[in-house]
Amino acid sequence: MAGADNNFENTGVSPVSSYQENDERTPITRNEKATAQHTELALNNCERMSYGVGHVLNDLTASMWFSYLLVFLHQVRNFPNLLAGNLMLIGQVSDAIFTPFIGFESDRTQGIKYLGKRKTWHLIGTLCVMASFPFLFIECITCGFAPNIAQFVYYAPFVVIFQFGWAATQISHLSFANDYTPYSGERVRLQSIRNSFTVMSNLSVYGIFVLLFYLEGKSSSGSNDDLGPGDGPKFRNLALISVGLGTVFNVIFYVGTKERRKSSSDQKSLLDPEQTTIERSTVQKSKMQWKDWLKEHQFYQIALLYMTARLYINVSQVYFPMYLTETVKLDKNSIAILPLVTYVSSFFMSLLAPVMNHYAGRKLSYFIGALIGIASCLWLYFVGHRDFTVYGCAVLMGCANSLLLITVISLTSDLIKQDTESGAFVFGAMSFTDKLSNGLAVLLIQKFHPCEGCCPACEPYYRYVQSTIPGGALIVALIALATLGPQIIGERRLRTNTESKESLVDADSDACPQIEVMVSPSQYDPSLRENGFTDSVQCSCGVFYTPPSSCSTCGKPPQYGANGTIRHHADIHHGYDTDDTDDSNEIEPLVRNGNINTPEKSILADHLYTEDNSHHHPCA
Repeated sequence: MAGADNNFENTGVSPVSSYQENDERTPITRNEKATAQHTELALNNCERMSYGVGHVLNDLTASMWFSYLLVFLHQVRNFPNLLAGNLMLIGQVSDAIFTPFIGFESDRTQGIKYLGKRKTWHLIGTLCVMASFPFLFIECITCGFAPNIAQFVYYAPFVVIFQFGWAATQISHLSFANDYTPYSGERVRLQSIRNSFTVMSNLSVYGIFVLLFYLEGKSSSGSNDDLGPGDGPKFRNLALISVGLGTVFNVIFYVGTKERRKSSSDQKSLLDPEQTTIERSTVQKSKMQWKDWLKEHQFYQIALLYMTARLYINVSQVYFPMYLTETVKLDKNSIAILPLVTYVSSFFMSLLAPVMNHYAGRKLSYFIGALIGIASCLWLYFVGHRDFTVYGCAVLMGCANSLLLITVISLTSDLIKQDTESGAFVFGAMSFTDKLSNGLAVLLIQKFHPCEGCCPACEPYYRYVQSTIPGGALIVALIALATLGPQIIGERRLRTNTESKESLVDADSDACPQIEVMVSPSQYDPSLRENGFTDSVQCSCGVFYTPPSSCSTCGKPPQYGANGTIRHHADIHHGYDTDDTDDSNEIEPLVRNGNINTPEKSILADHLYTEDNSHHHPCA
């Protein structure tokens, strides 16, 4: 075994551990290395909070977009229902088109040197939102009394610019989390903090709106309880305050976070420290490109869960104000108070959601959130005139919103796993389904509206809208969740199929099975195993196991050759490595070339050594 030891000496790397410099060469164990790497990659509270505030501008503007755009256009600007719906559809379709493109470009481009590619796109999005959003809630400049179609043309470009900026900020912020930390638990915590700030942003919007109505009531004793053109300044002021406040928080995000760039030299440091060298080699050689995701069935299943969750959240948010004023017949300040109640309950659920995800799992958490959402839809159907039990519905809606959103984003992160080089594309594709479905839903709801203005037919219409469409979306979500039930999230069907196909050779070669030679440092020296070295090897059945334990799948124990190397225990390996010669010179080039355990290249052992050192075919 001297040759093997010399090979390690020549490289200057110990096969077992590295050593501390000033402690008389005390070895650093594998667990200590993993702990040190975890400490290096772990985030502190300042970094977590800085990430969490990076979506506040989007949250503030999205709250106004979904809650108040149709109200503003219909009851303040006097747009017909279909024209108002078309303007929102333009925004949703624009967002749906932009998100995959932004995701692809965000993965591909390098970005500004000191910001990184994710934060560069985030900055572009921020500037677009700042430049366009306030104009959506301001009276048409120089055309305030023009025909509705002329005002429609005026607002449409601002809608498109806003949606491009919103999509750029959203996709870059979501994918930034996967680059920020390689740990799934840390990612869930980041999404929980992000959702908490989302809730607080919505609370701020509704709280400021309540304050604006309160100030109007104090200054004018004869104020009208119905919304009208005279309420336009409130929407304008709310939009300006939202953009200013969100911009401040985005600056905090840029200053308080540092994007972790993944170069070829430090790629290995961002992998899971609990993985073995062989497992890391597999991950590095099996990168997912954007087109590979289109071949994964879980990609479509989770996209359906994402779309239905967002459809429930957004449709219920868009039509809740009109449900309150036209179906339940509450005062106009209810469009600020009831959404405020919804997001207070959502805030408390956002604190509980990570705990539920940890102990109950993603699928059960999503199932519970869907049941709560369906219960809220059923309750909304039976609420009568000026019935204050609608506050209970608002609480259930908030709980379902928060739990569904945190869980489905965590499911998407689990799907991506370590394939963060294409993570922005995945989030972009998820957002594509979300925006397109919401835009079509709003268009259909507006198209089938029974009247142009307010009439008795409006009263049951919004009751049906709030009950059937969000509730139906969650029923579809439960069906999709049932199909995902027996599967492991993040398991790559493409890689599994590739490996299974490569396990057999062509019939022209006498159906000889391929053999993947798996190498572990402990194979070079049996004494390493005695010293507690626990590097894994891969069984011929495809499962990693740690000698001297047996394979957890086929149950067979490892076998050792005469020179101490591990013999693969399948029958086709019976002639492998029983001589006393050193194998390191033959195996090490394979390790150096990265040919170990990769779907692209499996090593066909056409000639294996027998006890008399003669070549032996594995199928002989």
